[in-house]
Amino acid sequence: MKAPDFAYCCPDNVDDVCELMAEYGSDARVLAGGQSLVPAMNLRLSSAELLIDINRVSALEGIKLTDDGQGVSVGALARHAQVAASPLIRQHVSLVGKAMAYVAHPAVRNRGTTCGSLALADPSAEMPACAVALNASLVLQSKKEGVRRVSAREFFFGLYDTARRDDELLTNVIWPVDQPGYYTGFTELSRRHGDFAIAGVAVRCAINNGIVRDLDMVTFGVGPTPVLSAEARDLAEAQEANAALASSVADKVSNQLEIDSIEHEQVRREQVRALIHRVLLGVFQEAACGNS
Repeated sequence: MKAPDFAYCCPDNVDDVCELMAEYGSDARVLAGGQSLVPAMNLRLSSAELLIDINRVSALEGIKLTDDGQGVSVGALARHAQVAASPLIRQHVSLVGKAMAYVAHPAVRNRGTTCGSLALADPSAEMPACAVALNASLVLQSKKEGVRRVSAREFFFGLYDTARRDDELLTNVIWPVDQPGYYTGFTELSRRHGDFAIAGVAVRCAINNGIVRDLDMVTFGVGPTPVLSAEARDLAEAQEANAALASSVADKVSNQLEIDSIEHEQVRREQVRALIHRVLLGVFQEAACGNS
């Protein structure tokens, strides 16, 4: 199939992009990597009156530390492959570095963008889950309101539904840098490596002298949005990091999780339980070895 007819524009600065988005609103689509948008348009699942290609906007490129050194900014044109290879990501945002090993296949990683994944908000995608676990900041810009930041935990509303308005461009995401004593873990289940996740778990927590604090656990792929588990945090707080705790958290979270597949609900719960247990054991072992 072919996409419906559309106009095409390739501006070279953010202001011009925002001008076009203000003019066309919901009738405009932004093209960065195009790994989800182009197939959707070709299948006529999505359409656009105007396609805005942002690949000439150099201001949207790059991966860099923020001025205060507390975050790593990933621009809207940073490809998954660039993020995966970035020393800044590997050194300062370990959760994203670990998750990148699961993102799609090489051809997709070479073109697809991290910000594009966040803006799309596919419930099976890795980057939204990481963003919620770390409470990353998403930077949006529009002609009308200028620049605003939205925390990841307030960004994802539902299936492909976010806080981004029709006239706003997601210019970059700011990942908070890892803090001393904090450890991260990521795992997912898919039919083939690189396919969409059937279920997945992202974790960050502090572990000091074998005691767990501030556990942020996100499950994804089983509902319309990534889910941050308050139950996991409450259960793990000030507890010893061991296999018994991993089992307790896995049991409680998987039993209370709202599953979007009634037909396979129990199977999904067992999958999530196994993933949580696996990822927590990995995090606890990493902490015991002293490698954050």
